[in-house]
Amino acid sequence: MVGEGVTTPAHEAPLVFPSVAFRPVRLLAVCAALTAVAIALSAWAGYVLFGVFFGIGLVLGLVNALLVQRSVASITADAHPLKRKMALNSATRLLVMSAVALALAIVFKSQGGIGVLFGMALFQVVLVLSTALPVYKKIRTGSDVSDLPAEDATPAAASSANPVSRHDQMPKD
Repeated sequence: MVGEGVTTPAHEAPLVFPSVAFRPVRLLAVCAALTAVAIALSAWAGYVLFGVFFGIGLVLGLVNALLVQRSVASITADAHPLKRKMALNSATRLLVMSAVALALAIVFKSQGGIGVLFGMALFQVVLVLSTALPVYKKIRTGSDVSDLPAEDATPAAASSANPVSRHDQMPKD
């Protein structure tokens, strides 16, 4: 059989990321709207700073998503991107983001600093929905998911020289 007995260790396997609809400007608008609602509701409840910290959490989530997009683009631009490099990058980024969020929550505990954590958590839900819904719609209508418009795809996915856009040409383990 072809390829029998030939395996690639997981840490050396090439990275293959599907193209996903990621629209940072739209996410920024959603974050701004959610921040306005959070500030209004928290001001009504008498804790206006909670809404402000909630907005800071949303911004931290957006910054994290942009950093993910940038790191995926740079790592997959390599001739042989490795999972280890992506895992180390992700772990470092998540450690820094978590430390910043926890520090804000602890330092501004009495002013509603925990709103940062709630904002970051809600951003993850918004991010998943904003990327999964276009893919779900394409699947439901029977279209090929790779037909997503180029402006909806991450720069890493839009590049023809990138393994992301050549996933069907990648060797299978």
